[in-house]
Amino acid sequence: MYKFTLAILFLFSVNIVGAQSLSLGRLSCENSVNPVGIDVKEPHFGWNIQAAQRNTIQAAYQVLVSDDAALLAAGKGNMWDSKKVNTGASVMVKYAGKPLQAAKQYFWKVRVWDNKGNMSAWSAPAYWRAGLFTKTDWKGAQWIAHDILPDAEKIVPALHGKGDKSLGTSNNILPLLRKTFTVKSPLKKATAFIVGLGQFEMSVNGVKTGDHFLDPGWTKYDKEALYVSFDITDQLASGNNAIGVMLGNGFYYTPRDKRYRKLTSAYGYPKMMCRIQLEYQNGSVEDVISDASWKTAASPVTYSSIYGGEDYDARLEQKGWNTAGFNDAGWNKAKVTDGTPVLKSQMAAPLKIFEHFSPVKTSRLSEGVYVFDMGQNASGIPMISVQGKRGDTIRIIPAELLAEDGSASQKATGKPAYYDYILKGEGIEEWQPRFTYYGLRYIQIEGAAPEGAAGSNNVLKEVKMLHTRNAAEQCGAFISSNDLFNRTSKLIDWSIRSNMVSIFTDCPHRERLGWQEEVHLVGNSIRYNYDIASLCRKVMGDIKTAQTADGLIPATVPEYTIMDFADGVFRDSPEWGSNGVILPWYLYEWYGDVATLKNSYTVMQRYVDYLGSKSKGYIVAHGLSDWYDVGPERSGFSQLTPMGLTATAYYYYDLVIMQRAAKLLGKTADIARYAALAAKVKQAFNDKFFDKNKRQYGTGSQAANAIAVYMKLVEPQYKNAVVENIVKDIRSRNNSLTAGDIGYRYLIQVLADEGRSDVIYDMNSNPDVPGYGYQLAKGATALTESWVASPVVSNNHFMLGHILEWFYSGLAGIKPAEGSVAFNKIVIKPELAGDLTWADAWYDSPYGRIASSWKKEENVFALKVEIPCNTTATVYLPAVKGAAIYESGKLLRNGQAIKVNAEKQGRIPVDVGSGSYIFTIK
Repeated sequence: MYKFTLAILFLFSVNIVGAQSLSLGRLSCENSVNPVGIDVKEPHFGWNIQAAQRNTIQAAYQVLVSDDAALLAAGKGNMWDSKKVNTGASVMVKYAGKPLQAAKQYFWKVRVWDNKGNMSAWSAPAYWRAGLFTKTDWKGAQWIAHDILPDAEKIVPALHGKGDKSLGTSNNILPLLRKTFTVKSPLKKATAFIVGLGQFEMSVNGVKTGDHFLDPGWTKYDKEALYVSFDITDQLASGNNAIGVMLGNGFYYTPRDKRYRKLTSAYGYPKMMCRIQLEYQNGSVEDVISDASWKTAASPVTYSSIYGGEDYDARLEQKGWNTAGFNDAGWNKAKVTDGTPVLKSQMAAPLKIFEHFSPVKTSRLSEGVYVFDMGQNASGIPMISVQGKRGDTIRIIPAELLAEDGSASQKATGKPAYYDYILKGEGIEEWQPRFTYYGLRYIQIEGAAPEGAAGSNNVLKEVKMLHTRNAAEQCGAFISSNDLFNRTSKLIDWSIRSNMVSIFTDCPHRERLGWQEEVHLVGNSIRYNYDIASLCRKVMGDIKTAQTADGLIPATVPEYTIMDFADGVFRDSPEWGSNGVILPWYLYEWYGDVATLKNSYTVMQRYVDYLGSKSKGYIVAHGLSDWYDVGPERSGFSQLTPMGLTATAYYYYDLVIMQRAAKLLGKTADIARYAALAAKVKQAFNDKFFDKNKRQYGTGSQAANAIAVYMKLVEPQYKNAVVENIVKDIRSRNNSLTAGDIGYRYLIQVLADEGRSDVIYDMNSNPDVPGYGYQLAKGATALTESWVASPVVSNNHFMLGHILEWFYSGLAGIKPAEGSVAFNKIVIKPELAGDLTWADAWYDSPYGRIASSWKKEENVFALKVEIPCNTTATVYLPAVKGAAIYESGKLLRNGQAIKVNAEKQGRIPVDVGSGSYIFTIK
């Protein structure tokens, strides 16, 4: 963050004209730095350019790729030498060398030339390791398990809820699997490729491999699964070694008991498959694979449910079970079985454990029953350190809210869900769940008391909450002079973190399903904060797998259960399914990802064809519409926006995107076809929903009018009047919102686009009306499902987090210009809304850091801007003609890196190249 005062800015002067340095950083392959397990045969590279000179643009590049680090160091690219390529491309540059081999490591580096005639030195070397491209690349590895579920007992697709009582109760054995092997000579590299369903944890020689949580990512297991790649070189020793694998159920198998479950699934009992590649320094290669020679036994995890919790009996531990010296004579041979037909590499960031929260308050409910307040509602797991009597059970109940009596309440999040730990009675025992998680702020513990408290033989030495989330890198931050906005930003961020796993979930407790509308509606807000390029590609792959034969894209993906109740609207809603069209386009706009757009084109085509098949007179009349808007009744189904309005608007928007995608991909015939169809949909939409006399759509709701304006369904002559009706409605409600899950993002964007950030500011600065301030006033620490923070719904839901996008793009003013790809053309246009005196934000784009920091004092305004190399920007200064404007202490005038344009609507646009700029206006 930039922190500065106006006095410093006035004195600050920079002269960098003579500098010549040019260097490269953040070399990435498929958006990751030095990744392992890339199963793309033609991966994409990217790099950032740093230069002391302003206005630096790449003119050419050269990439070298080698399968030998020594060759690369000698300047030889035996796999690919691109030679000097005269282009500015530095994002998603496609590999075009010799065919890659599975499981092989490759090394690469790059150098560039700029528009000033400078050539950089070669970058530091980077690498990636290829994944397994085909079934034969697994070298005969087999699926193995402790038990095999009979086909007759499989439940695929999953049943919604607990299913018929005739199913009865059922639990399964959670297995341990182990294998010993010999490392025969000095190792060069050792890599493990492993898939364990539903979840797995691997260890080598008694030590957990990596720091992942809940591997692998969730998929539709009857169709595909993800394998995970680990470099285990440092975990192995010469001679005897052992690999151990623990398996949990995840979504693969749901135990049937009295605990809570949203759905009942049974793809099979847990199983795994792995290949360990040993590369020796002498050039030989050996593989250790999963087969019937592995041994298996029941683990101390006696119960595991993605919804209901996890139980662990420490008395069943077998010390050293995952080490080479362990005697496994009493173990059984693993059973060879079948498994998921398609395996893909897990290339999105894994889940990991992040913050550790300690109690901020401890309350005693009764003897041996305590509630610990962790101060933050988040996705996570409890961790206990306890000393006590062998055989005693410690029950841990997670919750995000408390009941009136102060106990943990799971009323709105699915109950009962809990964790039982049975003590082994050997000193201090530490435990945390491995294969499930929850959304929690409070931890209720029964059967133990904090140290120093009376009433229990079992002593709690420590209680913590461990926050778990997807490990996508943070790529942005925002802060301002408005404390409510800062707290709102944190409120939304915690709900994003809590619902960013291997999919984007709605909540971390009750459902944990991939509701698709959130991905495109809140996607930009997330993208400003986290690098989710790889995760979004994974979601798009899930969509491709989930799409039905007739083109439907289900509302939840992966589609574990078919939600065919309530006339099917929870399965088939255009506002949800359209993510299959919108997401690939957003991936292109934000990250320059043409490959995903190209690979998704048929999915997109099939979905718009599906919507067309469901339309009548070009009107699509089914779906959930503006879910959870604010009306006279309890939130849920849309109350203020008529059925079909938002669905048809999305149909039109999808067709517009199809035209753009067809143009980009050179599909000429499709451009005209989609344009003609879009025109008919637009006409039908206006004929049905637009009231020319009132200048409004449908009932005139905020959502109805905003979505029509945003998606350019409004004829130009009516747009201003429709926008004024939006503003009038908000003002008439004491600056209160009514738009819900679907409408609110478009409401904000339309007001921002039309220069009415003052309305957005007023609407979100009032804690007395439904909204973020209202939730904070109610004590929320994560964004809640309803605008009024109702205790009977989820209190950790990110579907209403749209304003975070405006904090970056509006208040800080960082946004892509029209036609920009991956932020190669930038707009810096901060909004001086309300009583804000300063705002500060940065965003790490694919080209590098973009930063905007402004402050106003009395009659002086100062703005510091950072623009990355290989991009250009237009900075809109809040000034009128004749104002005294300075840049880095000197009077602003046209120059080599700066072009001053004529005033437009109280702003002076200034075109700049890369570099840092400090503008002051007196």
